[in-house]
Amino acid sequence: MYSIYEHKNVGKTLKKCPLEIKEKYEIWKNIVTLQGPNALRNIKGFHDEALTNNMKGKRSSRLNKQYRVIYEVFADQILVTVENITPHDYRRKK
Repeated sequence: MYSIYEHKNVGKTLKKCPLEIKEKYEIWKNIVTLQGPNALRNIKGFHDEALTNNMKGKRSSRLNKQYRVIYEVFADQILVTVENITPHDYRRKK
């Protein structure tokens, strides 16, 4: 069983999110807690993927087309840290 640690900003962000996102995040947490983060890769809707560049070592799961859960897994502690729930920005960065 995995433990989930949420960054202090996650609670503030969730308050501003639509109800649909809050519900999907609870489902995400249940899957991670009971089956582990590897189970997310088997569920197409989450599009779980490793991040690159300055976010290397972290992973991203979709809650919907716009919102993402950014998290990191520490296997030696069986701990998942949720860093942020953020709306994805589709604009190109210069």
